[in-house]
Amino acid sequence: MADEDGLYLQLFSIHGLIRGEAPELGRDADTGGQVKYVLELAHALAARDDVARVDLVTRLIRDPAVSPDYAEPIEPLSDKARIVRIHCGGRKYMRKELLWPFLDEFVDKTLKFIKQEGRIPDIFHGHYADGGYVARELATIFGIPFIFTGHSMGRHKKEKLLAEGMESEDINRRYHIDRRIAVEERVIKDAEAIITSTSHEIDRQYVLYDNFAAGSYHVIPPGIDTDTFYPYYNAQLDHDAEEESAARPGSFS
Repeated sequence: MADEDGLYLQLFSIHGLIRGEAPELGRDADTGGQVKYVLELAHALAARDDVARVDLVTRLIRDPAVSPDYAEPIEPLSDKARIVRIHCGGRKYMRKELLWPFLDEFVDKTLKFIKQEGRIPDIFHGHYADGGYVARELATIFGIPFIFTGHSMGRHKKEKLLAEGMESEDINRRYHIDRRIAVEERVIKDAEAIITSTSHEIDRQYVLYDNFAAGSYHVIPPGIDTDTFYPYYNAQLDHDAEEESAARPGSFS
């Protein structure tokens, strides 16, 4: 890793099916755009001069039904970023709704990892309710700030499922939704900052919570991967004018 003259950030995305190369987007409900989001966030934060280290912390899985990549305790992403995998809840892959009973074990083992590393993170950043739970617990133990990005919120999900005709008992049995909502209420109240991609998330999802007014919300749209996208006028430029073909940042109203 790089030298320690800068911030140390830990990001939490608990479900485990995250890897730096060829991420399995769309494998199941837990491997959608949020996986790409946290990977790109780790890279973007690590590229900052004021950041020394970024750990994307997830669950370690040793399951023949999934790739052995998810059983590697440490996976470098760059010279300042890496995936750190913490073992909890047995060896098998489980969808994130089934991980709630094991999150305190995840917190305990992350504490041991931090002690072994010899440096306390400056900020914990939880993604989804389970990551928010872990970030809040660790932040409370160390007395430092934590940040939350919900991606999707339990109250909004419950409303949609009820509207589709699913019974409350079935929703709870499958998604542990009431526990999730209770955790989200605490996280909203205690987070130093809540990051959303759009104002719509605040107005349609977070507003449903009793602690909505206590939250500190910051809208930060995801960035554009300029290695993938380039200006429409690129093909019209002289091949020698590479410096002119750089993507130009736009403005949004």
